[in-house]
Amino acid sequence: MDIFLLDAIGPFFCGVTEHRVNWSKIPFAHFHTGGRLDEERLVHVAPDFEMFCARAAAIGYNAITLDDVAHLADSPDYPPAIREIVAGWRRCFKTFFAAAAKHGLKIYLTSDLMFFPADADEVLQKKMKSPEFLAGRMNELFAAFPEVAGVIVRLGESDGLDVRDVFRSRLVIRTPRDCRRWIAPLLAACEANRRDLIVRTWSVGAHRVGDLIWNRDTLRRVFDSFESERLIVSMKFGETDFFRFLPLNPQLFRGRHRKIIELQARREYEGCGEYPSFIGWDYQRYRDQLCEGGANVCGIMVWCQTGGWTIFRRLTFLPTSSVWNEINTWVTLRIFRDGMSAERAIADWCRASGRADCAYDVLQLLRLSDQVIREALYMDEFAVQKLFFRRLRVPPLLWVYWDQIIVNHAVSRALDCFVLDGRRQIQRAADAGEKCDRMHVLALRCHLPADDIVFMRDTFEILAAARDFFFLPASQLTEQRIRALSNIYRQKHPARHYTVRMDFRPARLARNTIARVLRILIRRERGYRWMDRIITLRLLSWLYPLFRSRTKMLPDFAHDRAMGIDTVFK
Repeated sequence: MDIFLLDAIGPFFCGVTEHRVNWSKIPFAHFHTGGRLDEERLVHVAPDFEMFCARAAAIGYNAITLDDVAHLADSPDYPPAIREIVAGWRRCFKTFFAAAAKHGLKIYLTSDLMFFPADADEVLQKKMKSPEFLAGRMNELFAAFPEVAGVIVRLGESDGLDVRDVFRSRLVIRTPRDCRRWIAPLLAACEANRRDLIVRTWSVGAHRVGDLIWNRDTLRRVFDSFESERLIVSMKFGETDFFRFLPLNPQLFRGRHRKIIELQARREYEGCGEYPSFIGWDYQRYRDQLCEGGANVCGIMVWCQTGGWTIFRRLTFLPTSSVWNEINTWVTLRIFRDGMSAERAIADWCRASGRADCAYDVLQLLRLSDQVIREALYMDEFAVQKLFFRRLRVPPLLWVYWDQIIVNHAVSRALDCFVLDGRRQIQRAADAGEKCDRMHVLALRCHLPADDIVFMRDTFEILAAARDFFFLPASQLTEQRIRALSNIYRQKHPARHYTVRMDFRPARLARNTIARVLRILIRRERGYRWMDRIITLRLLSWLYPLFRSRTKMLPDFAHDRAMGIDTVFK
């Protein structure tokens, strides 16, 4: 491996005041005032960016990712106001690029495949729908910024529904043929300029190419026709998003192209660094499997800030940093670059942070954190099951999403179909409290943030109560307890807390009806059944708008956060 990428968007979030933050990309709109770029705001980003680059390089990362091609690539076809904004971003990013180069960091820019200026007319929109237009922008970008080492392209995602910016991206790729049609000119531009083209395979499951991350046939149809050392295929470590209990993605062993494995240090579904969520032992196992299987992996892409829509606001390697995210970021690099075990990497971090004398206690604290996450956030009986819905592998965590805890009868009845021993899951969650108490003692002893352990314990107490609701007979006492715990929790942690989405109204559908529906919609193998091709992939996409308007199975945030759950049904 020779590419060790770290996302560097954190410094751009200093001063962002929104209650819930979209961590998927730089908040470009935050730096606009009255339709113009406020370059003074970006000047204030520079010291934090310098600090981030210095720390990333000191750890051993040799490259960073930044957003994005849309705001830095100029075109004579753009309206004058847009060109002025792009020129301003380019002036400011020159400073950021120089800071990265000063610390020996290569720069990779992200890009969605299709983006438009907000006020683009029909003529410009038609021109921008051509892959050659984007290839031209990349050629122009490479000429203007020789320090850019390559571009990272998203195929299966676009901007979230909440993005309000002078540029907005759209989800345009529908088929493997579409992918090839877009990749070919972009790859030619990168080859001509001796830059890398990193293509991300993660998708939210939309359209026929939505299974690219796990379907070997789709992967082959997209990439087999390309022969280039400049092409790098990027894959998340599992067949879905960044969750635990996932086997290593077998796609990493398929195809002849170089690959990058994507890893997450700031665990977006596991507290975002508000409490310890150590991932080292999983990553050590993945590394060993990659080595044993002879995967053609040329590097890692580590997300230390990017991902999710949450109120949690810690910025890695900056004054408001999370030490838990920093530990994950450090350990991940040591495991993959230096071949260390998780235990040795922890000891290495303790030495570097001046805690060599308490390395054993830090190890025990992180081991307990791994156990608590596995036992009380996830439900192992559900999480280990290989389940697919349409073109997506079903996440192993459904009742907690970003900063939301979902407690309702729909989740309860769905879990009934997949969890046979609910009382065991209740007991596992109940045991987390005692482990958190032990972690608190260890944190105090090691001079680590003990308040984070208190927050963790209080959060997981609500999760334990939710399991009583999910698996025990209906009880008003259980409902009252969850409400009371939620109220105390918000008062105790007003600035940072999960939102508990409670709905104790009985489900409209009977338990047996839900079980029958899930047997139709959910499959246990990757391959599509005949009923998938007829019902879930075709008929359901037509019926979904009617289904959504007449039922309330999903909470509102599922429709208005990120790209929206509706995208899954395209």
